[in-house]
Amino acid sequence: MSTLLGIARFTFHSGMVDEFKRLSRECMRVVRELDTGTLRYEIFLNADESEAMVIEEYVDERALIEHSAHIGADLSAAIIATGTVHGELLGDLSDDFRAQLAGGPVQSFSSFLSKD
Repeated sequence: MSTLLGIARFTFHSGMVDEFKRLSRECMRVVRELDTGTLRYEIFLNADESEAMVIEEYVDERALIEHSAHIGADLSAAIIATGTVHGELLGDLSDDFRAQLAGGPVQSFSSFLSKD
């Protein structure tokens, strides 16, 4: 199975960029201290700090599940509350994992020509 790449775009609610930054520092601490299968976790802000992109890469589905457990529901909900979020998960997912994502805010995309 290939690695999984997550891409999230945040458009901040008014006055929430500092809260996003604070919460992002906590997420980064979790990644550095607890995660074993996170390959990449980067946060980018646009010039006027009205939007952010978060790029995440995981060894596999288990690493993504581990990361989610380490972040926890409270921190995850708090960071999502800072803005409008659109997310995508790129990679070859198992049917079980794809079913877990169904109906949620994250769309999943599978490889097309890159496998050939």
